Amino acid sequence: MAAPVGDAGEFESWLNDRLDSLEVDREVYGAYILGILKEEESDEEKEDALQGIFSAFLDEDTIDEVCKQIINHWKECCNRLAARQNNDDAEVQAIASMIEKQAQIVVKQKELSEDTEAEGEPPAGNEVPGSDRSLFRNTNVEEVLNRQKQKRDQAREDAQKKKETDKMQREKDKLAKQDRKEKEKKRTQKGERKR
Repeated sequence: MAAPVGDAGEFESWLNDRLDSLEVDREVYGAYILGILKEEESDEEKEDALQGIFSAFLDEDTIDEVCKQIINHWKECCNRLAARQNNDDAEVQAIASMIEKQAQIVVKQKELSEDTEAEGEPPAGNEVPGSDRSLFRNTNVEEVLNRQKQKRDQAREDAQKKKETDKMQREKDKLAKQDRKEKEKKRTQKGERKR
């Protein structure tokens, strides 16, 4: 039973306050306790793990009470989350069914207009002659593909420019190296002549 960010944050702040009241280092043990609560399957496993943690800090009398309190608060947070998710899911389902009904209406109108055009009747009032037959056109895919193509083309151009500048730099370096060698050669020849 893992809690998502909203309830985990609420539970985590409660747990940090509780650990502070018990004078336990919340930086170290807070994350560890959250991990145990998220990972362990049964309440007994969670309680055993928590008892192992708190046995170093608390009396045996208070360990059971603190462990049960933490586990109960965790369950409450998870239950509140589940209720919120159910409400959210119901809203999403309602919206999806409304969209689906709207799409069916649009398809029926489109079929009717195609039938009337096939029979030679003038188009319905919601369609303009010569316009695209579909009422909606999704261009998202095309736009994404175009952007990706532009990025690839730009990257290719940048790579080509980099190659050219690197090639020119190598040629400059090569010429400079030759010039240094020639100058060094002249200096050594001058030095030999002076001897």
